[in-house]
Amino acid sequence: MAIHTQESLSGFIASDPLLTQTAKGDARFFARIGKEHFRREEDGSFTQTETTYHHLVMFGRSAEHAHANFVPGDNFVAEGYTREVNYERNGQAVETEEFVAKKIGHDAARTRYEVDRSPRNSMAREAAAYDPPQRSTPTAQASAVSM
Repeated sequence: MAIHTQESLSGFIASDPLLTQTAKGDARFFARIGKEHFRREEDGSFTQTETTYHHLVMFGRSAEHAHANFVPGDNFVAEGYTREVNYERNGQAVETEEFVAKKIGHDAARTRYEVDRSPRNSMAREAAAYDPPQRSTPTAQASAVSM
């Protein structure tokens, strides 16, 4: 049996994540993300080059979970796919691409964290205190967007 693989993307959350709704009422997570790039030198060392910025979106319950757990500066690893998008900004047609994440998690190589291995439906876990990440500004609840 073949191993199912998809595109992956690692980077950092560069903007305050937004949680909006699609025209159908589904949750939509949006964030600008940064992708650091490096060049390998002849001596084997690496030099950081330009950081590029892109759009990342998620939908459904995964979007709600991502919004509850990610803040600007968080390093992540995501699985999904890239798609082209077209929209209008200030009267100008814009053609770009965005990464549609199906799964996302904090980058274990760059993040200190504790793992809660209790079953999701455990009463102990639900009763445990949860401190959501601190946001720099109140989260905007934007109007519905169509996809």
